Amino acid sequence: MRLNKYLAKSGVASRRESDRLIQEGTVTVNSQVTTDPAYQVQENDKITFDGKVLTLQEKTVVYMLNKPKNVITTARDTHGRKTVLDFIPSNRRLFPIGRLDKDTTGLILITDNGELANYLMHPKNRIPRYYKAEIEGKLNSKDIAKVKKGIFIGEGEFGRGEIVEQISRKTRSIIIICLRQGKKREVRRILYFLNKEVYSLHRSQYGTLKLGNLEPGQWRGLRDEEIKKLQNK
Repeated sequence: MRLNKYLAKSGVASRRESDRLIQEGTVTVNSQVTTDPAYQVQENDKITFDGKVLTLQEKTVVYMLNKPKNVITTARDTHGRKTVLDFIPSNRRLFPIGRLDKDTTGLILITDNGELANYLMHPKNRIPRYYKAEIEGKLNSKDIAKVKKGIFIGEGEFGRGEIVEQISRKTRSIIIICLRQGKKREVRRILYFLNKEVYSLHRSQYGTLKLGNLEPGQWRGLRDEEIKKLQNK
């Protein structure tokens, strides 16, 4: 098993984040710092991260949180700001799957399974994410077609999505948009390049999971069958 996969299965972080942690020299194999994510872990190897010996997690846990505004989506914050992990009382090494910016509310998944996180975040798997945005004005048919085809959103990237619904009232509209790529701040960047001011942004669904009646700041653990659906099993 590759070292980055071992870290992911030990609940340290996603596979991609594990690559970074290994390359930064935070992991030792048999008391020696190893910076190669592709190192093949042997049966008797002693792997440590941040001074703690790692063991493979036998059971995956996943939590669903309705993230409030002004909460940071990260495992830890050097500025002492409130993070999504502050809401989950657990002794496991947890981390969020993907990110929502501090002004975006809604469904964020938190787990100890880096393999699951890697699967859900990888663009090739096209996991749908649904967002509800309140915007200035409304999207016309050309705007909607641009979003579906792909619109330049800066930094050499294109944002793509499907406008599922639009309800317009006076000078504002509520749109429901489905994304399947997961680029950084993708919804906000799409709407920025369409010259639409965003008054609020809320994620309501991730894959097959919906927030339901969870209030801001509330969370629940996923059932085994829900986790299996996320894992596509």
